[in-house]
Amino acid sequence: MIDRLIKATTALAVVAVAAVAALISYAHMLDLVRTHGETGVTAQLVPFTVDGLILAASMVTLDASRRDRPVPALAGWSLAAGICATVGANVAHGTAHGPIGALVSAWPALALVGSFELLMALTRMPVTPPGTALDAQRIRLEQPNSDGTSLAQTPEQAILAEYRASLHGPGRPVSQRYLAEKYGIDRRKVKQIITGAQDPAPS
Repeated sequence: MIDRLIKATTALAVVAVAAVAALISYAHMLDLVRTHGETGVTAQLVPFTVDGLILAASMVTLDASRRDRPVPALAGWSLAAGICATVGANVAHGTAHGPIGALVSAWPALALVGSFELLMALTRMPVTPPGTALDAQRIRLEQPNSDGTSLAQTPEQAILAEYRASLHGPGRPVSQRYLAEKYGIDRRKVKQIITGAQDPAPS
């Protein structure tokens, strides 16, 4: 309950900051576009293409993360290009007022990008239900041995055993995300644990 409240409150704060920053950043970019020759609907839509690119690239990155897949190179480049474009446009808007004016003008764009990425990070962060998180240094898992006795296992050993067993089962092997959430261990650590269990590539 507390975890959900914290997550909801954080998301609300991030969305509120992002909304205010987006409005200010949009006004700055609209004024810049109009100053440089664009008018009418075109001028009103150009700023949306910048922040829309950031949104699209971030969502692709989020989807890749949740599916435990590499982030497409195009998404990374698009995100970087969108950030440079929105920050650059806001800086250009404030340059007429000197370095401080440029910095003040750039701040809404930085706040928008930062808030949106924080929201993406919050979405990516798995919430482990109470009672399932295990401390790898303290808690040992009891598994039955072939002779009926208990065989103590650390979470690392349990992860490796479950992953190896899944290699010979129906369907695909269990995902790193599933193992990380089940045993309460960071997914990067899970990846290190199961690396040695990967079947060697055919020569």
